[in-house]
Amino acid sequence: VRASRAVINMRIPIALLIAASLQAVAQGPPESTLPNNAEIRKILADRIDIERQSIGIVVGVIEPRGRRIVAYGSLAKGDKLDGDTVFEIGTVTKVFTSLLLADMVERKQLALVDPVAKYLPRGLKVPERGGPITLESLSLQTSGLPCLPSNLTAADDPSDPYAEYSVERLYQFLWNYTLTRDVGAGYEYSNLGVGLLGHVLARSTGMDYSTLLESRITAPLGMTNTRIELSPEIKAILSSTYDAALAPVPGWDIGVLAGAGALRTTANDLLRFLAANLGYTRTPLAPAMAAMLKVRCPTGTPGLEAALGWLVSNSGIVWHDGSTGGYRSFVGFNPSTRTGVVVLSNAETDPGVDDIGRHLLDPGFPLLKTKLYTELEVVEPKLLDLCVGRYQFGSGALLSITRAGNRLWSQRTGQEKIQLYAESDRDYFYKVVDAQITFETTGQQPAAALVLHQNGQDLRAPRVR
Repeated sequence: VRASRAVINMRIPIALLIAASLQAVAQGPPESTLPNNAEIRKILADRIDIERQSIGIVVGVIEPRGRRIVAYGSLAKGDKLDGDTVFEIGTVTKVFTSLLLADMVERKQLALVDPVAKYLPRGLKVPERGGPITLESLSLQTSGLPCLPSNLTAADDPSDPYAEYSVERLYQFLWNYTLTRDVGAGYEYSNLGVGLLGHVLARSTGMDYSTLLESRITAPLGMTNTRIELSPEIKAILSSTYDAALAPVPGWDIGVLAGAGALRTTANDLLRFLAANLGYTRTPLAPAMAAMLKVRCPTGTPGLEAALGWLVSNSGIVWHDGSTGGYRSFVGFNPSTRTGVVVLSNAETDPGVDDIGRHLLDPGFPLLKTKLYTELEVVEPKLLDLCVGRYQFGSGALLSITRAGNRLWSQRTGQEKIQLYAESDRDYFYKVVDAQITFETTGQQPAAALVLHQNGQDLRAPRVR
């Protein structure tokens, strides 16, 4: 499960910044159940120097014996990476929005089963099917709302796609949208849904989302560098941002959908958040944090279920990841071992950092090893156009290939778009998974079919449109 849309030449590093520190938070056993600093640093060095999948990564660890920060990055890009470097965390913000919900339920200010329409302007038509969209269904991603509203379009700035999305456009979408399935019928990841949740929670209190979040969560937990707005102080410690090609890009502003992905924070602040979730620090938020952990529905991904705001793996790891135009993030913990991990990257490359975070918490979860391909810098647009189309596998699954500029994207029905990278004008590869696609074309006519190479199999899908 990816936590946001995938929008995602190599350089030899000139200099490296390596930082590690240990800060005790509690008395504990002398030995850690998590990898030591040198082992973590080796993972980061491989990801940055060999696989070329980031410019800089910061890892934070919390365990019974204390907290640790391990940072690894390239000084050639001008970064100063440590536990107080600020990153966008994208859809990890959803965890905080759901904590606001759970806390307001604990305070008896609202109920999980409340219809979302109750907290929107009177007279605004909100879609229903099989029942109303509830606050709980927005948090669980079972509302039936799509990932993104259809009136968030290509006309918006692709370098900052949410910035101009207004309350008026959100209400217009809700008024005109027809749900395609019953509310609660199934899990479908929705940035729109959780963004709407943050909006209505703020409306119910008379505050804006940023003020509500600070007053209820970040200030009480001492998360002093966790903000939505970029103050001069935050800008001074904000990491640079890089896209999938490791080229500089601007950061994002999320606008009215802030509850889905607007937070900027640091590894140290996120360790403070995990300390509260793991019981190392006392907080009035503890009952709400505990209530969030109840597994409430399947996600459709084997071994992965949904709780309020969190994903829960069958190994007991509680986690969420995030992605914006120049960052990737992971926050997770194991309640049984009272260990937690934060991973923040300043490049939005497809492999992300989920596998690092989950591997550190659960050694049985494998690290992603990105196969190194020679990527073509440019493919002629007319050759890209020959690959564009819809292709159907024998199972009935459809794979749509679209073009945006000089890049191809693939999208399986019901899933998000994933970028393809050219090894030749016929052969393409993914970076997010170990899979490749070959298009059956002579370079003169549209491809008659494509072949997906994955898990030792070659699956052919003829063009259907």
